[in-house]
Amino acid sequence: MQKISLAPSLSQVFPSRIRELADVAFSMDGVLRLHFGESNLSTPGFIKEAAVRAMNKGYTFYTENAGLPSLREAIAEKYAELHQVNLNPQTEIVVTASGVQALNVTIRCVIDPGDEAIVLTPNWPNATAIVSLCGGNPREIPLVWEDRHYGIDFNGLEAALSPKTRLLVYASPSNPLGWLAKPADQYRLLDFCRRHRLWLLADEVYERIYYSGSVAPSILRLCTRDDAVIVVQSFSKSYCMTGWRLGWLVARADLAQKTTQLNEFIVSHAPSMVQRAGETALKHGEDDVHSMVTLLQDRKRFCFDALRSMPSVAVAEPEGAFYLFPRLEEVTDSYSFALSLLKEKKVSVAPGVAFGNGGEGAVRICYAADMSILEPAMERLRAFLESR
Repeated sequence: MQKISLAPSLSQVFPSRIRELADVAFSMDGVLRLHFGESNLSTPGFIKEAAVRAMNKGYTFYTENAGLPSLREAIAEKYAELHQVNLNPQTEIVVTASGVQALNVTIRCVIDPGDEAIVLTPNWPNATAIVSLCGGNPREIPLVWEDRHYGIDFNGLEAALSPKTRLLVYASPSNPLGWLAKPADQYRLLDFCRRHRLWLLADEVYERIYYSGSVAPSILRLCTRDDAVIVVQSFSKSYCMTGWRLGWLVARADLAQKTTQLNEFIVSHAPSMVQRAGETALKHGEDDVHSMVTLLQDRKRFCFDALRSMPSVAVAEPEGAFYLFPRLEEVTDSYSFALSLLKEKKVSVAPGVAFGNGGEGAVRICYAADMSILEPAMERLRAFLESR
């Protein structure tokens, strides 16, 4: 029988090294799991109750492709409250079935086969993979590591430009670094994209998990509504809704309109009752967000102090998100390191190589787990490093 092959372009989309490690961890008992990016906190009860109420009220049918108008209005109100930014909920905000889908649909609107995208790394690998899925070519430019801090290599950005460059992607607060693009960094990125006529895509999913205020600075504070700027967002991290798959995007009106059209051919829209639950989260979730961030700050301090005292470890203190990205002296194969740690000590961390250029030689630790997991995990990691 003749074998019919898959699309050859799929060879450019590589498996997730995080999932590869996780699959091994799933097959083992007693593992202290720090490899995935989610907290151990359940979705707050008032959000769950809102979904049940919505179903009972009949929110089980189709909605607009762009999402419920009431949810888009609630998102616009939240931007006005947190960032003093006025958005048009009808033309500039689109609800999506997760932050991942927001990335997917926006990148598809910008990248054609053969186009190039610059991605600041180390970064959550999905943006790079989605560029490849669209037939584009990602150019990963690592952040500069100097004096236990990260910074943007603006000379590297200029050098990465080509006539095919269409897009620049960054995340702030960063997964996996916890690094923050401060307003001065954001302005330089915006100026770079304006000068070179590029789209600028900011992943701001972790903006509420910020340790120097109630919200991290958004690029939307600096750009005009006519700038070629896209922000992707999610309910997953701020409201402990990872399994609900609800997100949104903010963009210039022409791109927002096109993503709305594409939604019809991808997911139609996010689930109706979940959208209503998200609306409730935005309107009534501030106390829960603040409590979670306080809890995470304590866990960050514990893990950061523990890592700083370990041999051959260099680590930057996170400014946001809930990750640490310790760099490990003399480690040149972070996947092998993570796999050995898992098999010998039953502690699972994400290998730095999974996060693109600049990630090798490090691992990502999610400190959103309970202290009953973090405390023994840090002790086992210390013992593993001391035995090498």
